[in-house]
Amino acid sequence: MLLKIYPENPNPRAIRQVVECLQDGGVIIYPTDTIYGIGCDIFKAKSAENIIHLQKLNKKKSTLSIICHDLSHLSDFTRPIPNPVFKAMKRSLPGPFTFILEANNRVPKLLQSNRKTVGIRVPDNTICREIVRVLDHPILSTSVKDDDTKEYISEPELIHEKYGHWVDIVIDGGYGDTMHSTIVDCTSGVCDVIRNGKGDTNLLY
Repeated sequence: MLLKIYPENPNPRAIRQVVECLQDGGVIIYPTDTIYGIGCDIFKAKSAENIIHLQKLNKKKSTLSIICHDLSHLSDFTRPIPNPVFKAMKRSLPGPFTFILEANNRVPKLLQSNRKTVGIRVPDNTICREIVRVLDHPILSTSVKDDDTKEYISEPELIHEKYGHWVDIVIDGGYGDTMHSTIVDCTSGVCDVIRNGKGDTNLLY
């Protein structure tokens, strides 16, 4: 189904509908501050496997990302964050950055890279953060990409046309961006930009 939610003031009933879907093992497509994402509750292993299969991801090589509600929520799923990194995150989040951090034991093995790291996002988008807040778990995040053109799809109705039969809910939160997040590797204790994308990297230093 295609579910309209307004980012300025997300309808609590609609958010609850999405959360109940995730609790039942559902898969959703949702807006972020960059590209629309496909996700599920990170503790629903079968749903996560299905997303990995659909997106043709190499789970041994890929660092999958999870969406957290805020900085305090994020720290529930990582090992202690060095002070310079934490300060950079405080300056730049919510925002279009993916921080690669050392995962702790609360992150399912399926979502960790071989290096036992996980990508963490706190997007500047009220809809996805409100879903995570009410769910009280992070959701998996991987970008919606057209298999044929390899381009990112930004229009919710087109996303629904292509993926609506495969996912449980496509959230229409308005047009998405076509630029991905900036990826920052923090595993050395400092911020190292390994992919430039949306976002002001000056905030990191």
